[in-house]
Order: sequence, then structure tokens, then C-alpha cells
Amino acid sequence: MTRKVTIHENHFRIAIFGSARLKKGDPRYKLVYNLAKKIAEQKMDIVTGGGPGLMDAASRGHHAGRLNGSRAHSIGLTIKLPREQHDGFHLDIKKEYSKFSGRLDEFMRLSNAVIVAPGGIGTLLELLYTWQLVQVKHICETPIILLGNHWQGLLDWIKKEMANKKLMSQDDFRYIFVVNSVSETMKLLTKVKEDSKKGHVCRNFSKYKH
Repeated sequence: MTRKVTIHENHFRIAIFGSARLKKGDPRYKLVYNLAKKIAEQKMDIVTGGGPGLMDAASRGHHAGRLNGSRAHSIGLTIKLPREQHDGFHLDIKKEYSKFSGRLDEFMRLSNAVIVAPGGIGTLLELLYTWQLVQVKHICETPIILLGNHWQGLLDWIKKEMANKKLMSQDDFRYIFVVNSVSETMKLLTKVKEDSKKGHVCRNFSKYKH
């Protein structure tokens, strides 16, 4: 279901990346559903890939959180793939892309914060693309929130094989936030949203760290 809705530039908006393969009944699906529901209750938009799996969990949860009258929007940036994929549930706005590059840039243009849920190669691409754009200042300093312990092994490898060997700066990790619960994520998003409302587009990340 897609309604004709305008993307409001002043809405606070969160990109949610995650696997298309995880289904209802998986605890990771439930985690993303509950998080998206809370995001909607706080009148924040979400931007997903518009497909199945955790993208569907996000759009379903967000829709459930809007039943109390929240006017937040669910935006789906879908991609044409050789293997047919159905669209996620209740997308207010849908845009279709033929290439990942243009789609990723639109994610970056729209989003004030990024949540990376468990996922595979596609989700890893989205994580690293966001991280590099922030690192080289092609986009404003956007918080990258890693949900759950799925990414800890990767972070440990990056620190050992890249940061410790001077292939990147230890300071680059200041953009990364590892969270394990809905409440912890919402606490962080609330701080970022408050900064955005004050006009602090580029942020002092040290005050978000626990």
C-alpha cells in the first residue's frame, strides 16, 4: 500500500538497513519491529529498502506506531533485482532504483541517522558506504547505530587489521554506536533529534557516547 505523500524536508528521518532474508518469528525481526514502532510514536520518519525481511519488519512496526495519530512517514527506496522481491508493508512513499549507487546516495540525502540491523553483503555495503562518506566529509557527520552484537566481530577485525596498522584513524570510530536494545537506541536518537532541531547539523559525537 503506497499513498501519495510529500517528503517533508523538516522531518527527522532515520535510515534502517537490514537483511531481506529474516522472517517473522526471528527475534531480530521482532527487535526491528519494536524499534520502528517506537520511532513512529516519536513522530520520526523511517527510510528502508522497501523490501522483505527486516525492511518489512521496520515498515510494519512503524505503521503500528502510527495508530496513535503520529504523522510520521515510511519511505521505501526499492531496487530492481533479477530475483523478484515483494515490497514491504505500508510504504507511504516509494521510489524505485535500477542501480545501488543512486539508491545509496538517496538514503544519505534523506537521513539524519542510520541504524544498521543484522544483515549480509548488501547491509555491509550500506554500512561501509555510509561510514566512508562520513569519514571523507562528503556528508554531514551522521550517527551510525549498529543494532545488536551482529557487527562486533567485524568491528574487532577492523580495529585489529586496519586501525592498529595505521590504515585508518581510531577517530573514525567516533561515528559508530553499538546498541543492544530499543530503549538504548531511542535514547540516542532523541539526543540526535534535539541537536537537529537546534540547528546543529554537524554534531559533537562525544556527548552521545555512554
